[in-house]
Amino acid sequence: MTTPDPAAPGPAAPGPAAPGPAAPGTGAPESTASGPGRVLVAVYGVFALAATARAGYQLVAKFDEAPLAYLLSALAALVYVVATLALARDRRTAAWAAVGVELVGVLAVGTLSLLDPGDLPDATVWSGFGEGYGYVPLVLPFLGVAWLWRTRPRAGRAPAVGRSRPAGSPDQ
Repeated sequence: MTTPDPAAPGPAAPGPAAPGPAAPGTGAPESTASGPGRVLVAVYGVFALAATARAGYQLVAKFDEAPLAYLLSALAALVYVVATLALARDRRTAAWAAVGVELVGVLAVGTLSLLDPGDLPDATVWSGFGEGYGYVPLVLPFLGVAWLWRTRPRAGRAPAVGRSRPAGSPDQ
């Protein structure tokens, strides 16, 4: 019978768990990409693709006809891409920024397109508050804000997996 070598490495200690949805009842913040957040990420992804395709075509084929409208379409596409990636990767600061810009953008462009249609001679994703897309662009940022608020880290909750507490904190 052999005696184990004390210098040999033993079984590896388990590392930190991979980030993901919080275990029920742990008090840890829920990931923005879990539960209903998956549907939200999917809808944002569809809008990212649609707005990017629309803006790409408008910028390449028709830019001289309505440059402001087409640049706003490109801005909407960029916002949807950032929101999709930020929500999917649980990057809350970027998600808040993207959803905030989206909310301001759809309200501003929607209002401008109704008050002075001559400023935007061709439609954007956000024209008429997203009427060309079934008003989903108007509703989507409100859903994004609600989801980010619902899944926010709160005082007294355990930190997200992989984040350490400062030395001397009460729970150490």
